[in-house]
Amino acid sequence: MSERTAKVNRDTLETQITVAVNIDGSGVSSFHTGVPFLEHMLDQVARHGLVDLDIRAAGDLHIDAHHTVEDIGIGLGQAVRQALGDKKGIRRYGHAYVPLDEALSRVVIDFSGRPGLEYQVTFPRARIGDFDVDLFHEFFQGFVNHAQATLHIDSLRGVNAHHVAETIFKAFGRALRMAVEPDPRMQGVTPSTKGSL
Repeated sequence: MSERTAKVNRDTLETQITVAVNIDGSGVSSFHTGVPFLEHMLDQVARHGLVDLDIRAAGDLHIDAHHTVEDIGIGLGQAVRQALGDKKGIRRYGHAYVPLDEALSRVVIDFSGRPGLEYQVTFPRARIGDFDVDLFHEFFQGFVNHAQATLHIDSLRGVNAHHVAETIFKAFGRALRMAVEPDPRMQGVTPSTKGSL
Protein backbone atom coordinates (compact mmCIF):
# COMPACT_ATOMS: atom_id res chain seq x y z
CA MET A 1 0.00 0.00 0.00
CA SER A 2 1.38 3.43 -0.95
CA GLU A 3 2.17 6.08 1.63
CA ARG A 4 -1.04 7.36 3.19
CA THR A 5 -0.40 10.98 4.04
CA ALA A 6 -2.16 14.26 3.39
CA LYS A 7 -1.84 17.95 4.15
CA VAL A 8 -4.76 20.36 3.95
CA ASN A 9 -5.14 24.08 4.47
CA ARG A 10 -8.36 25.77 5.51
CA ASP A 11 -8.36 29.55 5.29
CA THR A 12 -11.49 31.50 6.25
CA LEU A 13 -12.27 34.90 7.73
CA GLU A 14 -12.46 33.15 11.12
CA THR A 15 -9.56 30.69 11.07
CA GLN A 16 -6.41 29.64 9.26
CA ILE A 17 -5.81 25.93 9.76
CA THR A 18 -3.16 23.52 8.46
CA VAL A 19 -3.48 19.79 9.17
CA ALA A 20 -0.88 17.22 8.15
CA VAL A 21 -1.58 13.54 8.78
CA ASN A 22 0.19 10.23 8.29
CA ILE A 23 -2.25 7.46 9.09
CA ASP A 24 0.55 4.89 9.05
CA GLY A 25 2.59 6.82 11.58
CA SER A 26 3.88 6.07 15.06
CA GLY A 27 1.87 8.55 17.15
CA VAL A 28 4.11 11.59 16.78
CA SER A 29 2.25 14.88 17.17
CA SER A 30 2.82 18.61 17.11
CA PHE A 31 0.16 21.21 17.82
CA HIS A 32 0.01 25.00 17.78
CA THR A 33 -3.69 25.86 18.04
CA GLY A 34 -4.12 28.17 21.02
CA VAL A 35 -6.54 25.63 22.56
CA PRO A 36 -4.44 23.61 25.04
CA PHE A 37 -7.09 21.15 26.20
CA LEU A 38 -8.01 20.23 22.63
CA GLU A 39 -4.30 19.68 21.95
CA HIS A 40 -4.17 17.31 24.93
CA MET A 41 -7.09 15.36 23.47
CA LEU A 42 -5.63 15.29 19.95
CA ASP A 43 -2.40 13.92 21.40
CA GLN A 44 -4.48 10.98 22.69
CA VAL A 45 -5.78 10.39 19.15
CA ALA A 46 -2.25 10.41 17.74
CA ARG A 47 -0.79 8.11 20.40
CA HIS A 48 -3.63 5.62 20.54
CA GLY A 49 -4.34 5.72 16.81
CA LEU A 50 -0.64 5.53 15.83
CA VAL A 51 -1.36 8.49 13.56
CA ASP A 52 1.17 11.28 13.07
CA LEU A 53 -0.51 14.68 13.38
CA ASP A 54 0.77 18.20 12.82
CA ILE A 55 -1.93 20.81 13.34
CA ARG A 56 -1.44 24.58 13.19
CA ALA A 57 -4.31 26.97 13.80
CA ALA A 58 -4.82 30.70 14.14
CA GLY A 59 -8.40 31.56 14.96
CA ASP A 60 -10.66 34.18 16.48
CA LEU A 61 -9.99 33.02 20.04
CA HIS A 62 -10.68 36.56 21.28
CA ILE A 63 -14.35 35.69 20.64
CA ASP A 64 -14.25 32.04 21.76
CA ALA A 65 -12.81 28.70 20.65
CA HIS A 66 -15.85 27.55 18.64
CA HIS A 67 -14.60 28.31 15.12
CA THR A 68 -11.09 27.06 15.82
CA VAL A 69 -12.23 23.73 17.31
CA GLU A 70 -14.82 23.10 14.60
CA ASP A 71 -12.43 23.97 11.78
CA ILE A 72 -9.71 21.72 13.20
CA GLY A 73 -12.27 18.90 13.08
CA ILE A 74 -13.07 19.80 9.47
CA GLY A 75 -9.38 19.90 8.52
CA LEU A 76 -8.67 16.58 10.21
CA GLY A 77 -11.62 14.99 8.41
CA GLN A 78 -10.43 16.32 5.05
CA ALA A 79 -6.88 15.12 5.68
CA VAL A 80 -7.91 11.61 6.74
CA ARG A 81 -10.22 11.30 3.74
CA GLN A 82 -7.43 12.35 1.36
CA ALA A 83 -4.91 10.03 3.01
CA LEU A 84 -7.29 7.07 2.63
CA GLY A 85 -7.68 7.64 -1.10
CA ASP A 86 -10.01 5.05 -2.66
CA LYS A 87 -10.07 3.07 0.63
CA LYS A 88 -9.26 -0.19 -1.12
CA GLY A 89 -7.96 -2.85 1.23
CA ILE A 90 -8.86 -1.14 4.52
CA ARG A 91 -10.87 -2.76 7.28
CA ARG A 92 -13.38 0.15 7.01
CA TYR A 93 -14.97 -0.47 10.43
CA GLY A 94 -13.32 0.20 13.77
CA HIS A 95 -14.44 0.15 17.38
CA ALA A 96 -12.98 0.58 20.84
CA TYR A 97 -13.98 0.66 24.48
CA VAL A 98 -11.64 2.69 26.69
CA PRO A 99 -11.82 3.06 30.49
CA LEU A 100 -10.10 5.61 32.67
CA ASP A 101 -10.78 5.03 36.35
CA GLU A 102 -14.57 5.46 36.73
CA ALA A 103 -15.16 6.60 33.13
CA LEU A 104 -15.87 4.34 30.16
CA SER A 105 -16.56 5.29 26.54
CA ARG A 106 -17.29 3.42 23.33
CA VAL A 107 -16.52 4.69 19.83
CA VAL A 108 -17.48 2.97 16.57
CA ILE A 109 -16.50 4.31 13.14
CA ASP A 110 -17.34 3.34 9.57
CA PHE A 111 -15.62 4.97 6.59
CA SER A 112 -18.85 4.47 4.68
CA GLY A 113 -18.79 7.56 2.49
CA ARG A 114 -21.89 8.74 4.39
CA PRO A 115 -21.40 11.43 7.05
CA GLY A 116 -23.24 10.73 10.28
CA LEU A 117 -22.68 11.44 13.96
CA GLU A 118 -24.47 9.81 16.88
CA TYR A 119 -23.12 11.53 19.98
CA GLN A 120 -24.49 10.30 23.30
CA VAL A 121 -22.33 12.12 25.80
CA THR A 122 -23.31 13.97 28.97
CA PHE A 123 -20.56 15.78 30.79
CA PRO A 124 -20.84 16.31 34.56
CA ARG A 125 -19.85 19.95 34.12
CA ALA A 126 -19.88 22.50 31.32
CA ARG A 127 -16.19 23.35 31.27
CA ILE A 128 -12.88 21.58 31.74
CA GLY A 129 -10.61 24.40 32.82
CA ASP A 130 -11.62 27.10 30.37
CA PHE A 131 -12.64 24.65 27.61
CA ASP A 132 -16.36 24.50 26.76
CA VAL A 133 -17.25 20.79 26.48
CA ASP A 134 -20.02 21.57 23.94
CA LEU A 135 -17.22 22.14 21.42
CA PHE A 136 -16.36 18.44 21.34
CA HIS A 137 -19.61 17.81 19.45
CA GLU A 138 -18.67 20.53 16.95
CA PHE A 139 -15.23 18.96 16.47
CA PHE A 140 -16.63 15.51 15.72
CA GLN A 141 -19.42 16.90 13.51
CA GLY A 142 -16.80 18.71 11.44
CA PHE A 143 -14.73 15.55 11.25
CA VAL A 144 -17.51 13.24 10.04
CA ASN A 145 -18.85 15.74 7.50
CA HIS A 146 -15.49 15.96 5.78
CA ALA A 147 -14.09 12.47 6.38
CA GLN A 148 -17.43 11.16 5.08
CA ALA A 149 -17.61 8.71 7.95
CA THR A 150 -20.29 7.44 10.29
CA LEU A 151 -19.26 7.86 13.91
CA HIS A 152 -21.01 6.67 17.07
CA ILE A 153 -19.70 8.03 20.37
CA ASP A 154 -21.19 6.84 23.66
CA SER A 155 -20.04 7.84 27.11
CA LEU A 156 -21.20 4.86 29.14
CA ARG A 157 -20.28 6.21 32.57
CA GLY A 158 -18.11 8.77 34.30
CA VAL A 159 -18.27 11.48 36.94
CA ASN A 160 -15.00 13.26 36.17
CA ALA A 161 -15.35 15.42 33.04
CA HIS A 162 -11.65 15.18 32.17
CA HIS A 163 -11.83 11.39 32.38
CA VAL A 164 -14.94 11.31 30.18
CA ALA A 165 -13.26 13.44 27.51
CA GLU A 166 -10.06 11.44 27.60
CA THR A 167 -11.83 8.09 27.21
CA ILE A 168 -13.71 9.46 24.19
CA PHE A 169 -10.59 10.66 22.40
CA LYS A 170 -8.54 7.58 23.25
CA ALA A 171 -11.35 5.34 21.98
CA PHE A 172 -11.69 7.50 18.86
CA GLY A 173 -7.97 7.06 18.15
CA ARG A 174 -8.12 3.30 18.63
CA ALA A 175 -11.28 2.92 16.52
CA LEU A 176 -9.69 5.04 13.78
CA ARG A 177 -6.56 2.89 13.88
CA MET A 178 -8.59 -0.29 13.45
CA ALA A 179 -10.73 1.08 10.62
CA VAL A 180 -7.86 2.38 8.47
CA GLU A 181 -5.65 -0.69 8.92
CA PRO A 182 -4.93 -2.66 5.77
CA ASP A 183 -6.81 -5.97 5.80
CA PRO A 184 -4.47 -8.62 4.31
CA ARG A 185 -7.50 -10.56 3.04
CA MET A 186 -8.89 -7.51 1.19
CA GLN A 187 -5.84 -6.42 -0.81
CA GLY A 188 -6.95 -4.15 -3.64
CA VAL A 189 -10.61 -4.70 -2.83
CA THR A 190 -13.09 -2.00 -1.84
CA PRO A 191 -14.77 -3.12 1.41
CA SER A 192 -18.33 -2.57 0.16
CA THR A 193 -20.91 -4.60 -1.76
CA LYS A 194 -21.51 -1.41 -3.79
CA GLY A 195 -17.95 -1.51 -5.12
CA SER A 196 -17.15 2.01 -3.95
CA LEU A 197 -17.12 4.05 -0.75
